[in-house]
Amino acid sequence: MMIRRHSNPRLVSFAILLSFLVACMLNVYPLTTGYAKFRPMILISLLIFWNIYRPSYVGIGVAFCFGLFADLLFDTLLGQQAFSAVIAIFFIRLLSLYIKQLTFVHAWILASLGLIIFQSMFWTLQVITQRVFMAEMGWSLLTSILMWPFLAWLLQKFR
Repeated sequence: MMIRRHSNPRLVSFAILLSFLVACMLNVYPLTTGYAKFRPMILISLLIFWNIYRPSYVGIGVAFCFGLFADLLFDTLLGQQAFSAVIAIFFIRLLSLYIKQLTFVHAWILASLGLIIFQSMFWTLQVITQRVFMAEMGWSLLTSILMWPFLAWLLQKFR
């Protein structure tokens, strides 16, 4: 599958910023307790999507900044999501060096591995620092992995 590159960098930058703004709004939208455990991790999914398809726009520094913003947004200890996001994006960057032809299935597997690494690092940091393990976040991980193809379909014009 050939990756189309948009020629207008301002349009791509605007699409990235707008998608992150929408993701922040969707992540804080109130849900009932029954549905909240299935809420996908939209912010980290977008970070992974843009890192796979537009690595020159979204890199490790952007992952750290959005991780700090997510720490403030979700009231977690400062640096937990930032560190987890940096490790996940670093892993994706490292693996994408070895992928010759990026198909949709490869991108989905890469994104799924990134989401798993993010969530496992986040769980590890929560256990070490707070002695808390929230197994319910596994449902959020599963819905994030299943939602990623829909996210890729929505943003396919800008990849």
